[in-house]
Amino acid sequence: MNLSYFYPVKVMVGVLVFLIVGCSEASTSTKSETQQQQEEVKATVELTVYKSSSCTCCQKWVEHIEESGFDPEVYNIALMSQLKDEKGIATNYRSCHTAVSKDGYVFEGHVPAKFIQQFMKETHADDVIGLSVPAMPLGSPGMEVGDRFMPYQVLLLKNDGSSEVYVAINSSKEQY
Repeated sequence: MNLSYFYPVKVMVGVLVFLIVGCSEASTSTKSETQQQQEEVKATVELTVYKSSSCTCCQKWVEHIEESGFDPEVYNIALMSQLKDEKGIATNYRSCHTAVSKDGYVFEGHVPAKFIQQFMKETHADDVIGLSVPAMPLGSPGMEVGDRFMPYQVLLLKNDGSSEVYVAINSSKEQY
């Protein structure tokens, strides 16, 4: 279900909360608290997610990023490999779904929302295209099976087809 039409309502609620909190604490609020509140109002990051309509783990991952403050627009497409080729995602870094930020960065596979948010706050070299969790590691967001977990790496992808380890995830708790 595409809930993108609720985005203006979510923004307005956030602005109202910000105004109410700001007005009620105006005498005790410091500049850093005000800046933090403004950042929280702007915390919703838009992603466009491309996936197969039959992929249940992809839908679980979409729910994971929504719970983390993202406002995804989701498209079910048939030619995923064509999209991945267009975005420069080398075959060995691919997974079942691809998300693209409004800035054009790609997030391939079951990348935890926590690291997408971290990545988006950072400044990156021109050769960086995004992050990837290749394959579908057991226990990664969207791939949960009870308490089973397989350690994995989130890779920083570069436009020359190379990568480097962005973060190593050794326990389920490190993802959230």
